Amino acid sequence: MTDSPFRFDGAHVFVAGGTSGINLGIALGFARAGAKVAVMSRDEAKVAAAQEELRAAQAAGGGDGDALGFAADVRDYAAVSGALQASHDAFGDIDVLVSGAAGNFVAPATGMSSNGFRVVVEIDLMGTFHVMRAAHQYLTKPGASVINISAPQAYVPMMLQSHVCAAKAGIDMLTRTLAMEWARDGIRVNSISPGPIADTEGMRRLAPTPEAEAASKAAVPLGRWGEKSEIAGVAQFLSSPMAAYITGVILPVDGGNAIGPYNPKALDQFQEMGIAGRNG
Repeated sequence: MTDSPFRFDGAHVFVAGGTSGINLGIALGFARAGAKVAVMSRDEAKVAAAQEELRAAQAAGGGDGDALGFAADVRDYAAVSGALQASHDAFGDIDVLVSGAAGNFVAPATGMSSNGFRVVVEIDLMGTFHVMRAAHQYLTKPGASVINISAPQAYVPMMLQSHVCAAKAGIDMLTRTLAMEWARDGIRVNSISPGPIADTEGMRRLAPTPEAEAASKAAVPLGRWGEKSEIAGVAQFLSSPMAAYITGVILPVDGGNAIGPYNPKALDQFQEMGIAGRNG
């Protein structure tokens, strides 16, 4: 790495689920910062497309276009382990590990099959464990940064999301537990909890109409959806020397969504009542 805390020249970054959405945005951010990036997901076509995009980003960022892609299902421990070993063989010890594979759909618990619930838990929670467990032997010790991608459902109950709430809460506790267990190896483990992020499959499902999108944005204190680049920037910060004393943290990056229920008209209403601005 260079002296700049936000350059990752020569660093090995592995992103599970890194061929689309927020995770691809994270992978591209590291590639533009000079890292050698490997991504993994189930879809071979997406893997190939992401690999080419990452090579271009890495070259544009001053690197030599090093990027790898692996087709593997996070539910398959052997496949995950094989991808991580191949990435290690090519790029050496892993400096930054991002685990972000996820599944979601909208359904009430009574309208959800046992298999539907299990699939999301297996992808989100078991998949995160598989990635972390298989990667441990290949992580830079000391110095590696592990980042799990969580979600607000981990700590905010949401109707029609019982499967995701359960799985993401498990990821947060896994993050905290392994931050303690792996501290002796000099490995830091944190989670990012993105709020509503534009141009992602998740928001297309959760806010499928213009009305739903407007309502979602109005509920965010900052009044907008986030950008994938903003999540990537936080991942780079958590993996930089600037965050060397941060581990076991679940960091919401959500425009203030995690603060609590937000009513954008509340201040106007209080001012109209002559209450806002009083002292004592």
